[in-house]
Amino acid sequence: MKIRNRRLIAAAGWLATRAARGLFRTLRFEYRPLGPACNPDRVPPGERLIYCIWHENLLLPALYFGCPQIAVLISKHADGQLLGSLVTAMGMGMVCGSTNRGGVEAVRRLIGEHNPWRHLAVTPDGPRGPRRVVQPGIVYVASRTGMKIVPAGVGYRRPWRAGSWDKFAVPRPFTRARCLTAEPVAVPDGLKAAELEPYRLRVQAEMDRLGALAEDWAETGRLAP
Repeated sequence: MKIRNRRLIAAAGWLATRAARGLFRTLRFEYRPLGPACNPDRVPPGERLIYCIWHENLLLPALYFGCPQIAVLISKHADGQLLGSLVTAMGMGMVCGSTNRGGVEAVRRLIGEHNPWRHLAVTPDGPRGPRRVVQPGIVYVASRTGMKIVPAGVGYRRPWRAGSWDKFAVPRPFTRARCLTAEPVAVPDGLKAAELEPYRLRVQAEMDRLGALAEDWAETGRLAP
């Protein structure tokens, strides 16, 4: 059943945030950058980043990295609005749109001169998949804004998974949770549509690599060299 009432959506987001924070406090969490530290409070002044996170794993990075300096691109469908209420309850900004609905409007907001946010978080396989396939939109935004893309990998030990298209992951209490980030990917300015693919493939490769490393680290307790 989908929730349409805005007040109910906001209340659900608030409750979900409280529950997620409670769960997060039980986890044996560790973050390691395979490159420069990409915590928002450690990014050099003047540098702006796009955090690239699979749709299924948005929860943990939002809790760990979430701050008012970050806006999250959220789709306009009902499920996206529920996720958006969770994001705003965590203190982050929200930009509505996707590659399917409101995409042009959202990108204009992202690249506008009066953008109030320093960093962005994007789920490059959302809002409806295919699962773990990077869409070219994130490369387009990076090319138009000069922002670097930070691929991120998240892993849990034996997580619960939803029956949704993305197999949304929820960590079990008191288990290992791991997060990795790679060297930020710089994208040249003003790329045309036909020029996006090499950079999309580069981001895809990094997301695949980091995801496999983080999941293995969470399962075994050891980070492969």
